[in-house]
Amino acid sequence: MPFRLFPAALALIAATLCAALPAAAQRRGEAGSFDYYVLSLSWSPTWCTLQGDASDSSQCDGTHAWVLHGLWPQFERGWPQDCHSSFAAPSRAQTAAMADIMGTSGLAWYQWNKHGACAGLSARAYYDLARRAYESIEKPSAFARLQRPVEIPASLVEEAFMQQNPGLLRDQITITCQSGHIQEVRICLTKDLEPRRCGADVIRDCTLDDARMNPVR
Repeated sequence: MPFRLFPAALALIAATLCAALPAAAQRRGEAGSFDYYVLSLSWSPTWCTLQGDASDSSQCDGTHAWVLHGLWPQFERGWPQDCHSSFAAPSRAQTAAMADIMGTSGLAWYQWNKHGACAGLSARAYYDLARRAYESIEKPSAFARLQRPVEIPASLVEEAFMQQNPGLLRDQITITCQSGHIQEVRICLTKDLEPRRCGADVIRDCTLDDARMNPVR
């Protein structure tokens, strides 16, 4: 059974719902035409529990903690996707080189086609930028040291990232949940990879006070 972790500083946070991005907000866009990026960091144990194990993903055979789900071009409201790109699709070597931070080369390929092409960059430049964005954010080490499942306020994850990244403000980061689990940390960045305020459709946090986090395997 998971134990419940309620730090005193956060115990009074009232929470009942997990907010999600509106499904209808995405639309086909023109490559290079967008306002900012969303850096999405996925808690790999959650994805493996809810999806990856069933598909026998190789991502779930390793020791992944926070993996790069994607670097997504974003409008102030909504986002472009499936853009036509004048650049060649990424090679197998390029997608394989991203597996260390994305879990699998398949995810790197999928993210390029759905989101990366909208950045208006070559595949190599986009993957380089995504890696720089991923490495620019310090990940709290405490979560990777979990020995058993815990139930925590989603706000605690947000607080931990802000403490680990001085200058990162509450309106520049959001936490998402799925099926009662901590799902992702999403950080809004300028095109120069500086933190900035999230758009109204991104800024809504998961407000569960008992979100589950499974340990790294």
